[in-house]
Amino acid sequence: MSDLISILKKPITIEKTSSLSHTISELLKNKISRLIVTENGTSVGIITEKDIGLFLLEDDSEKNLDEIPVSQIMHMLTSVDESMSVEKCIEIMLEKQIGSLGVTSNSHGLIGIITKTDIAQHYVQKYPKTHTVGDVMTISYISMNHDSTLRHAVSEMIDKKISRLFIKNENNEPQGIMTFRDLFHVALEQGNTDSVLDTSDPAISIVFTRKGFLSDSGFGNTIQAKDVMTKTFESVNFDEDLTVACEEMIQNRINGVGVKINGKLGGVVSKTDILKAIYINNNSK
Repeated sequence: MSDLISILKKPITIEKTSSLSHTISELLKNKISRLIVTENGTSVGIITEKDIGLFLLEDDSEKNLDEIPVSQIMHMLTSVDESMSVEKCIEIMLEKQIGSLGVTSNSHGLIGIITKTDIAQHYVQKYPKTHTVGDVMTISYISMNHDSTLRHAVSEMIDKKISRLFIKNENNEPQGIMTFRDLFHVALEQGNTDSVLDTSDPAISIVFTRKGFLSDSGFGNTIQAKDVMTKTFESVNFDEDLTVACEEMIQNRINGVGVKINGKLGGVVSKTDILKAIYINNNSK
């Protein structure tokens, strides 16, 4: 059995006609970042949390989440043959800047999916004591003030191509983290209502018709990052083995963790960094 076959997973699917509301609920329920889209049992595409985040940011219609089909947002799934090596899959994922690949066989079509999580598990098994966290971490992190609007925060995540944003308090200290999952909880709560309550001015409250979600005419400008963020975040020390960070991400079903240097947050390490570590390791020999 090839390494690729041994680590791929059976994908969780959703029908092409499903609503965006149902799609978001499925992502949250399963604590995953993507779903394979099917039509009559056949794979026709994929939808990721970033696809949904971008849509919520740009949409300015008056539609509710229940009225938007997943087919409006999904995109084509990039697939590879089951005989391909994990290392070649990593190269493709880095080159195309994608987080997953479909795996196909000549006789059965799509047989599974490989994600960055699967590759993190592969790293734990194949590369122990190869790198420390500090070898591959990003020595900085993207952050935003706690009173920034939700629209501003998500725009930053999309622009920087990240899935997490550290939120700082008035003393410029990290006090929480915001991910797409935090955003989706708000979207489910606000995205099926027809109006928005704007309380950004403490002296007055305004109710207006919602057009869009995170757009200027939606709830994106009325909710602050501190109201959405998760108030704790996982972290590892910079001198620990990289497998420790992998296990932390796998166990908590998250895409990255903070890295502490001398007790203070000094950067981040993500699943993308894991892919890069394997790629560099195999191309420097």
